[in-house]
Amino acid sequence: MAILITGIGELTTNDPELGRPRDAAVVLDGERIAWVGPAVRAPAADERFDAEGRAALPGWVDSHTHLVFAGDRTAEFADRMAGKPYQAGGIATTVAATRAAGDAELAANLRRHVDEAARQGTTCLETKTGYGLSVPDEVRSARIAATVADEVTFLGAHLVPPGADPESYVDLVRGRMLDEVAQFVRWVDVFCERGAFDEAQCERVLRAGIARGLGARVHGNQLGHGPGVQLAVRVGAASVDHCSYLDEADLAALSGSDTVATLLPACDLSTRQPLAPARRLLDAGVVIALATNANPGSSYTTSMNFCVATAVLQMGLSVEEAVWAATAGGARALRRDDVGVIRVGARADLQVLDAPSVTHLAYRPGVPLTWRVWQRGRAVLSRFVVEEGAFATDHP
Repeated sequence: MAILITGIGELTTNDPELGRPRDAAVVLDGERIAWVGPAVRAPAADERFDAEGRAALPGWVDSHTHLVFAGDRTAEFADRMAGKPYQAGGIATTVAATRAAGDAELAANLRRHVDEAARQGTTCLETKTGYGLSVPDEVRSARIAATVADEVTFLGAHLVPPGADPESYVDLVRGRMLDEVAQFVRWVDVFCERGAFDEAQCERVLRAGIARGLGARVHGNQLGHGPGVQLAVRVGAASVDHCSYLDEADLAALSGSDTVATLLPACDLSTRQPLAPARRLLDAGVVIALATNANPGSSYTTSMNFCVATAVLQMGLSVEEAVWAATAGGARALRRDDVGVIRVGARADLQVLDAPSVTHLAYRPGVPLTWRVWQRGRAVLSRFVVEEGAFATDHP
């Protein structure tokens, strides 16, 4: 069924040829975009939706989350706000709760958070394992994630489980655990940070995943300057995420590579780390993405709108740069070209803001501006409760 969305006051396409036309229209046909152009030339469609001058843009592409988990870390957050420093070891609390939870609880929690993100305009989402840290728990985390998320990443190298020998655990991650998880995931990731895994351990895990046909991702340079960025570039990782502490050599390595620097401003704020140097990265020619890092410990938010506003208000990006990073940049970090863009043939993911321009995302921070969302061509009431034509007439 074809849906014509007309009356778009400002359309952000992320397509160099289409640009940002005004008074535009888009036709969604099934799961793909079938037509983009001036509203006065729009073709007929089965249904019509009038945006009444509002701004439209691609759905958010959240390329970094950790949403297969159980438990709560409110007390840890309160302690951090009272001055206690963030440490990687807090992950162990979530590991214990996740191991104790049943499959149904983990799946329901994951769906709840993906629903929450979708209602805020996120139409493509990556999530990771990493709160199981045993073969059976990592496998079930990956299996559950694969039923819900667009992209699934294996993060067995998140933390050494309490009582485990680090080298023996790395051998398990790159051996039997990887063998059993690989069927459910597209990516392998490592936490290359003090308190987690060193450079040599991370490289062994990444090389094993690459040998199995997985793409590589890296958590790096979050808690201090470290080898994560250089490692990511060396192995050809699609992204290196966090990037709060960078030197000139890191900027040079990234600018000469295909590795995207994924910035996680909500996490930086929650852990009271310096905000990643977004302006320096862009000026050096580095491709950047914005993502939520949604997780129960260090960044418990699914709001890409918040990340965009923060990037503009505190990280030196223009609104257009931040929106690109949260859409097309996220797609680049996932090495996809079918999302994060509005053009013929792309996936029919689109959101309409209750505002005339994307500028309002930063101009009115904290206001829930996402007004309507289509994901794969279907109106989103909930990511898992969708109805064709649900927005043909206005409703709360």
